[in-house]
Amino acid sequence: MASATDHCPYSYDWLDFRGRTSPHALLSDVPELACGQPFLVFEITSFETNVHITGVLPAALAERHGHMAVSYTLRPYGRGSRLVVKVVAQAGPTAGRRIRRRLLAWGDLVMMRKQLLTLKKLSESGVGGP
Repeated sequence: MASATDHCPYSYDWLDFRGRTSPHALLSDVPELACGQPFLVFEITSFETNVHITGVLPAALAERHGHMAVSYTLRPYGRGSRLVVKVVAQAGPTAGRRIRRRLLAWGDLVMMRKQLLTLKKLSESGVGGP
């Protein structure tokens, strides 16, 4: 069974997760969710199946990059649903940290847009996992 960290998040392979190849289909062999489980670079803090997954950076990463949380939320949209992602990050006590955080936010915007467009394409095409 695959873990949440075995696969890239359907983004830019050459940049995301050290170049590992993203799956070319939605994964069906992912484990049951559990609090504390790795999810991308985060650790799951709460979830509700088919509603949301929320996680925070583990302590070691938070020390280096500042505290950060992410939520992937499904919302009804017409006859389907919309996946909405929210990232909340600590600004930091110094000007350098605040500038770094802003640059990281712009990078996340580019990467997240690609991830969400890829997930949209895969889900609409009906391409399922193995």
